Amino acid sequence: MLAGPDPELAATMGFSGFGEPRGASRDGWGSRRVPRVCCGLWGAGGAGVLFPPPPPPPSFGIPPCSSLSVSVSLLLNPFSMFLGKKARTFDLEAMFEQTRRTAVERSRKVLEAREREKEEQAEKELKSRHTDSSASASSATGVGSTLKPRDTASSESEDSSDEELIGPSMQSQTSVQGPVGGDDDDDEEFIGPPLPPGFKDSDDDDTEEEDNNPVKKIPDSHEITLQHGTKTVSALGLDPSGARLITGGYDYDVKFWDFAGMDASLQAFRSLQPCECHQIKSLQYSSTGDVILVVSGNSQAKVLDRDGFPVMECIKGDQYIVDMTNTKGHTAMLNSGCWHPKIKEEFLTCSNDGTVRTWDVNNEKKHKSVFKPRSVQGKRVIPTTCTYSRDGKLIAAGCQDGSIQIWDRNMSVHTKFHCRQAHAPGTDTSCLAFSYDGTALASRGGDDTLKMWDIRQFKKPLHSAERLSSFFPMTDCCFSPDDKILVTGTSVKKGGGSGKLFFFDRETFQKLYEIEVTDASVVRCLWHPKLNQIMVGTGNGLAKVYYDPVKSQRGAKLCVVKTKRKERQAETLTQDYIITPHALPMFREPRQRSTRKQLEKDRLDPMKSHKPEPPVAGPGRGGRVGTHGGTLSSYIVKNIALDKTDDSNPREAILRHAKEAEENPYWVAPAYAKTQPKTVFAEVEPEDDETDKPEWKKRKI
Repeated sequence: MLAGPDPELAATMGFSGFGEPRGASRDGWGSRRVPRVCCGLWGAGGAGVLFPPPPPPPSFGIPPCSSLSVSVSLLLNPFSMFLGKKARTFDLEAMFEQTRRTAVERSRKVLEAREREKEEQAEKELKSRHTDSSASASSATGVGSTLKPRDTASSESEDSSDEELIGPSMQSQTSVQGPVGGDDDDDEEFIGPPLPPGFKDSDDDDTEEEDNNPVKKIPDSHEITLQHGTKTVSALGLDPSGARLITGGYDYDVKFWDFAGMDASLQAFRSLQPCECHQIKSLQYSSTGDVILVVSGNSQAKVLDRDGFPVMECIKGDQYIVDMTNTKGHTAMLNSGCWHPKIKEEFLTCSNDGTVRTWDVNNEKKHKSVFKPRSVQGKRVIPTTCTYSRDGKLIAAGCQDGSIQIWDRNMSVHTKFHCRQAHAPGTDTSCLAFSYDGTALASRGGDDTLKMWDIRQFKKPLHSAERLSSFFPMTDCCFSPDDKILVTGTSVKKGGGSGKLFFFDRETFQKLYEIEVTDASVVRCLWHPKLNQIMVGTGNGLAKVYYDPVKSQRGAKLCVVKTKRKERQAETLTQDYIITPHALPMFREPRQRSTRKQLEKDRLDPMKSHKPEPPVAGPGRGGRVGTHGGTLSSYIVKNIALDKTDDSNPREAILRHAKEAEENPYWVAPAYAKTQPKTVFAEVEPEDDETDKPEWKKRKI
């Protein structure tokens, strides 16, 4: 006996129910309930998706039918029996057959998609893990076991219903789903015979070859050059995502470079001088990339945001206090600084005042803790570089006496590890770098050496490389992202060759590779783990980025593919166009249609394109008399120099105008003409010979 149709099919055909078949029952409200029918999609295990039955139709007083050949005309038009018209009939068996075929087709598509996904996943597992046929057989057995619960569920659903199920037959199910056995699943999972034990794919060969030859991991096939300035690039910083690069140098400038926003012209989008006239010593982004630590030649470190605006500035300590623990900040020039790798608000600085201090961004009034390195005699020594360990639990400092001292971050009094003669005394240790696994420490010394240390056995270095010249107090060294290569740069004198970037194997410390960067010293180097690109700062104001189009990600690859923007010509001769829509026609200016045409017209105009003549220098030329300047002060100075009057005798200088004043009185004489007596000037007497007179009678001048 067949049950009800698919509800979607019934809804599209305009009816919602049928007569009450055998096996139907009534629910609690007295309405008839038709048993559910398995006419949906068949799953991988054979269980069908059950659709709820449609609601029962109104009976209209007609007794329930028990045959499938019933006419549905009364359901479509209950009044057709009174009109005498022939009702339209439907073949329900054909409808059910069509529904069954559709369900079978959909089931086949779903099963084929699932089989394709399983095959792709099996191929990926085969390439990554190099599993043999036995491992694949076990995985296929697991797949077969997952199908058994669904078969059980389908069998239970078949036993629970007395009606014949709508869906694919057992033969079609077995053909679509495949056999349940483990051996057959192996054939479906991997087509063809099993691979031999010693088989290796070509991709696996390349991977193993790269593992055996670490030189191929160095991304140096391409490079771009960023022009920072003309002086040494002494600081490099790259944010954790690798989107922005910052450079600082001896010219006091800090420049921001955005790889995604730059084009092929490679221009910085911002330049500023955060510390006025102090050389930049160190630049570093925080662990979250939202703030930047700027360490310069003064005693106060600064923190900027991503756009270069100041966030905080450390306080300066009291220079007249002997004990540096009691001062709130540094009192001498800073040497280095870095961020905490885990705590985004904490950073570290070291200074010439002999202290290493930790700071909190939210508290700029005082440091958090102070570490004071000491020599063998217990005297103060100057730390030249400082850094955190990878987990942030240790603080290391390289000092001028050649020692490397390491403290526990929470215990600032005694050192946890120390090596007194790590480098030559009196040389500046320029860099300390922890490996990514946290067990090794690399130090770049001012004695032209690069050393590798195990902090668990800190008395002697594991490896050492010599004759690596270093002229700068911030020469870098860093580890590769896979922790197998150590990189550093060398310094050269002017005209003494090219600065190079050396790559050393971490285990054997053999020189693997070298890159000739430029004809100046290599000061800074940075190997970003996410971008897989190497940034280098040089002594002639360049910042170079080395990358590989295949091995590297984003970074320099984003800007080299963009074309340069066309530069607009400066409109120097054109005037601003003033729009006056309500002005009279006689006062309106003609609208400028093209700037280029207007420039050409102005160039042909002799008045607009006339070049002003330069000021005349010398005696004069071209009919113009040379002048000493056009200002009033220069005119007065010139006239004073030309005045040749002799004012040595003041009496004669006054009486020179007496005759003219007497003949032509104008101001004073007319006012006192009646009361003023006649002026009588003393006559000039000949000078007597005063040589015979005594000294006290002689006239004193």
